[in-house]
Amino acid sequence: MSDMITADLVDLDLSADTKEAAARALAERMVSLGRVTDLEGFLADVAAREAQMPTGLDGGIGIPHCRSEHVTEPTLAFGRSAAGIDFGAPDGPADLIFLIAAPAGADDAHLTILSSLARQLMNAEFTDALRSVGDAAGAAALIRGDAPAADAEGAGASEGAAEGAKSAVSAPAGASADSVAASGAASADAATGNTAPAPGGASAPAPGATGAAGATSGASGASGEGERPFRIVAVTSCPTGIAHTYMAAESLENAGREAGVELVVETQGSAGFTRLDPAVIAAADGVIFAHDVPVREKDRFVGKPTVDVGVKAGINRPAELIGEVRGKAARGEVTAAARPGGGTPVERAGEAGEGYGTKLRKWLMSGVSYMVPFVAAGGLLIALGFAIGGWKIDKAQPVIEHFDWTQTQSWGALMFQIGVAAFGFLVPVLAGYIAYGMADRPGLVPGFVGGAISLTIGAGFLGGLVAGLIAGGVVLGIQRINIPPVLRGVMPVVVIPLVGSAVVGFLMFVVIGKPIAEAQKGLTDWLNSLSGTNAILLGVLLGLMMCFDLGGPVNKVAYTFATSGISVAAPSDSAMKIMAAVMAAGMVPPLGMALATFVRRKLFTPAERENGKAAVVLGASFISEGAIPFAAADPLRVIPASMAGGAVTGALTMAFGSTLRAPHGGVWVTLLIGKPILYLLAIAAGTAVTAGLVILLKGMRKTTPEGAPLVESPAATAAEAKQPVAA
Repeated sequence: MSDMITADLVDLDLSADTKEAAARALAERMVSLGRVTDLEGFLADVAAREAQMPTGLDGGIGIPHCRSEHVTEPTLAFGRSAAGIDFGAPDGPADLIFLIAAPAGADDAHLTILSSLARQLMNAEFTDALRSVGDAAGAAALIRGDAPAADAEGAGASEGAAEGAKSAVSAPAGASADSVAASGAASADAATGNTAPAPGGASAPAPGATGAAGATSGASGASGEGERPFRIVAVTSCPTGIAHTYMAAESLENAGREAGVELVVETQGSAGFTRLDPAVIAAADGVIFAHDVPVREKDRFVGKPTVDVGVKAGINRPAELIGEVRGKAARGEVTAAARPGGGTPVERAGEAGEGYGTKLRKWLMSGVSYMVPFVAAGGLLIALGFAIGGWKIDKAQPVIEHFDWTQTQSWGALMFQIGVAAFGFLVPVLAGYIAYGMADRPGLVPGFVGGAISLTIGAGFLGGLVAGLIAGGVVLGIQRINIPPVLRGVMPVVVIPLVGSAVVGFLMFVVIGKPIAEAQKGLTDWLNSLSGTNAILLGVLLGLMMCFDLGGPVNKVAYTFATSGISVAAPSDSAMKIMAAVMAAGMVPPLGMALATFVRRKLFTPAERENGKAAVVLGASFISEGAIPFAAADPLRVIPASMAGGAVTGALTMAFGSTLRAPHGGVWVTLLIGKPILYLLAIAAGTAVTAGLVILLKGMRKTTPEGAPLVESPAATAAEAKQPVAA
């Protein structure tokens, strides 16, 4: 395997003054070596990752990173800044910047190599050596581990630390991910003198897990002679799963050694994860979750004192987390383990302190997220059927009875009937995965059964929502019953599906199904009756919702409302108008921001101007998230401007009477849109409104009341870029 970093990928005099400029300078080195094929596309991926969470760490480190289809091989570029660059770290600017580029399809070994390198960044001797090394070749060699850190100019890092980096970066291409991880962890332990046995005499952690154990009896917080030390298991994870996941693990392990506790970490990164030995978990006195994505198989840890925080807390304040979990253990505060099964899924859902309103939204979004692919596949197939076979294709005979390979009508009928079959799953999938979000896998069967019954009785989309919630609630109720141990094995595969399906079926058929069906019919009749001012007002409301949070929950509610109307073989004209308004409004924010960057370039940063180019394609494809980088940097101007443009587009689309059968596709399904010229005109009008308003608002910020130009400092620009996305 070629080296991840060479002297050509090192800049010891990085002159950039913003994180965007730093990423560009280092990425250009990758492009020159053929490691990155598309500079702007790669930088857009880096910016998207940065928008999720700042990548600055305490200790003067910045680690912009991403996985991108524009990367040909795992690559690391390093820059050293004399002035420091703001990457959002609590303790100030970063002077050591590592740009990590991983291919979108990188194998486990490559990802583990990058992850092992990330762990090295938590080694103070390693970073001190990088600050004092005198030439690019020496820095690259130090990072690769080709030479001991002590050989770097002015450096005092140990040879063991350098060898740990070498095992991480220079492993053979055929090495497995687990073997590389184990080698890197072992080298890191050797560098710090950690040679203690696995916790409690239990079997050593599997290769995918990393451990720090057995501090000396004289360490702070250690138990007295003859007593075992306090034991902690931890799980770390981050959105990309390359850097923060492993840095948090390293930081927690180091703090564990200093505190005299046995601490073992399970890293749930991009290269997958190897579960901690159940015996190690059982012997643990406490649990730390340091994560920004859901912990996988979280129920393994119930019944323990638990601290649940973001991944950066694991990096920045590990000693505090260890102290907190020890305090909880002393007070007897544990997760709900008294109930059979280790706590209900309601107690496992979401984060600590979330109310049922927040959990309800997550449960509903769980069902919607699983339903949307069926909507997209079925809707586009049905739309293709109409495009190929004409508007009477829904009357064609079944293709199983007649199919002529040479007739377009047969192909149109085939597309239409496959799409109708896909649509048949919408309500059952919605209900099933709402129940799944509430009660985990035991909720699937009652949920799917309730959704199917909803279709049978004509309760439709509303019935599916109710059936899913009922199914989840029934299963949660069953799980609260104290079951004899001998029956627990058959509960999830026999008892819960049987009893849950029977209860949900009874309620849907006999008790609440008919009222819901009447409500669904009333809603459909109301939509069909909309015309004139009422239809335009509905278009305004849908446009505002689509642009409020750019792909968030409010956006999804409007989109689900629209797709539920067309998720039948013969949707009404009103339902197709609503779908047209929703898709048109959702295209406006990225298109409007792209237009603004072209019209008034000076109002936007270089990174935003590059994002504007990508936003053209994203907006044209109905991907509202293309405007998120702009909203993240300036929500108080971008969000209102986007909502104004979306409202205009929604109103005009409803006023023009444009229709749409496909639930997705943007301008690429224009031929399937009723009154396409007017439809595109509505999108153009909304785009112009958004661009004009955001230019006006940003222009007001750029000038003083007297009209004199106001030049913003790089620090102000960087600070503004850290504003969160509006919700």
